[in-house]
Amino acid sequence: MEERDIMEVDVLFVGGGVACLSGALHLMNLVKEHNKKVEAGGEGKKLEELMVAILEKGAYVGAHAISGAVMDPGPLKELIPDFLEKEAPLEAEVKKDEVYFLTEKGQFKFPMVPPPLNNHGNYVISLARFTEWLGQQVEDSGVDIFPGFAGTEILYDGDRVIGVRTGDKGIGPDGNKKSNYEPGIDLHAKVTVFGEGSRGSLTKTLIKKFNLDEGRNPSNYVVGVKEVWEIPEGRIEPGDVIHTMGYPHKGKTYGGSFIYGMSDNRVSIGLMTGLDYEDPYLDPHREFQKFKLHPFVSSLLEGGSIVQYGANTAPVGGYFSIPKLVVDGGMIVGDSGNLFISQKIKGVHVAMKSGMLAAEAIFQALISEDFSASRLESYQNSLFESQVGQELYRSRNFHQAFQGGLWSGMIKGGLQYFLGGKILKDRLPSEPDHSRLKKVSEFYGTNEPSDEQKGIIKFDGKLTFDKETDVYYSGTTHEEQQPPHLKIADLNVCYTKCKEEFQNPCLRFCPANVYEMEVDEETGKPNLKLNFSNCLHCKTCDVKDPYEIITWVPPEGGGGPKYTVV
Repeated sequence: MEERDIMEVDVLFVGGGVACLSGALHLMNLVKEHNKKVEAGGEGKKLEELMVAILEKGAYVGAHAISGAVMDPGPLKELIPDFLEKEAPLEAEVKKDEVYFLTEKGQFKFPMVPPPLNNHGNYVISLARFTEWLGQQVEDSGVDIFPGFAGTEILYDGDRVIGVRTGDKGIGPDGNKKSNYEPGIDLHAKVTVFGEGSRGSLTKTLIKKFNLDEGRNPSNYVVGVKEVWEIPEGRIEPGDVIHTMGYPHKGKTYGGSFIYGMSDNRVSIGLMTGLDYEDPYLDPHREFQKFKLHPFVSSLLEGGSIVQYGANTAPVGGYFSIPKLVVDGGMIVGDSGNLFISQKIKGVHVAMKSGMLAAEAIFQALISEDFSASRLESYQNSLFESQVGQELYRSRNFHQAFQGGLWSGMIKGGLQYFLGGKILKDRLPSEPDHSRLKKVSEFYGTNEPSDEQKGIIKFDGKLTFDKETDVYYSGTTHEEQQPPHLKIADLNVCYTKCKEEFQNPCLRFCPANVYEMEVDEETGKPNLKLNFSNCLHCKTCDVKDPYEIITWVPPEGGGGPKYTVV
């Protein structure tokens, strides 16, 4: 058995997003405040030489932070009261909210903005830039951040989490070691915090091992496909926020769009598509391109140019999909714990607050030297008692209300808002996203639907782009001489049942053209080609595959998108 270096730390945060960064910074602030009180003659003992570390799989902090984001600044004001003086990269304070319903060629403006979409007092941000800035504050506090290192395995001592193993580097496509091989290291910690973002790969295994989702609703997700454009001056003001529903989504498909005015004549524009959709030919990337062809949107972008492209999933299952968030030696924060408010389309402030509350529980655990689940459970309790916990509870059935379609969902969603989240019964059920996909013959009434039925369009390369072109604007790169990080359990299913029943939906639901079906000219047999170097790490395939045979795992550290402004 190969020997690995072991690095001992006190607290390990897995993931360099806002949840873990906020948690690490808050913990260091609590420790410094505590030590000052002890020095001044207070009770207790100092927590000296505390080592806190963060693992980030991206090439740098912020590289994988993709979101057209409007941020509630509440937790930021708590964490860094002088964030304005420290030049937090805020694009603009929200000055105007508008909501539209789109038909194929026209639009209807809502006479009033629904209260959950009222963003006055919030900020439009570039999540990549904001995360990078927050990472600098964290490093300045004394935390060690290790970018380019992906956690690939959770380490246990019995049923207690004791840390994480990082991925090996220098493994060839055949699985053999190359000349530049470097084994991963084992990081041991008293507490390990999992904040890997949506559909966290390690978090999945943790939840399964301890049945942390027992009795909960299944996780549900949307995939957001988005671009940043530079447009002619005066088209939209920084801080202008527009949301739409309706076109291009059909009645039973959950989702909507956002358009956020940014600084320097830039606009962040995206379309969210619920992954509980039924249509086996639906392509979220293509739906986004169709959205840009709408006159309301195309007139905004005309004469502009694309700056960046990205995609990511967000958890929208709500309060009843949140798993138990603590185990012995381990905690779950942010999107990894399904802590996202779909009613408001917001997760940044929830992730930050969850990290901060986790830090408070860790601080008490360090004082008492007790890292059991029963000690760490104060995090979960305080989270649900906090303002963000109350927000999660009030919107507990929001996504489930839309599973019958847009019109009934709007009625149910509105009633829920005024009834504090309850409608019909306190908890509405839901189904896993992968189970909602219908077979081609069932959805279309034929195994050979027309291009028009499929919604196929031509890309003009000016306003609309194919997936390969868009991926170029994400900055995505991977070391190509490595095993694919998309693991398919049984390729025979792809060539038989999936082909016959669903016409291989992975070719469409992936927003980066990772999956490509080729046919051997000599044998006529199909071959599924994995263009894994295109992967945006959105995890859509891990969520939507109808046979659940695709598993996303981290590639060699440092690979993936390199977002800067999205």
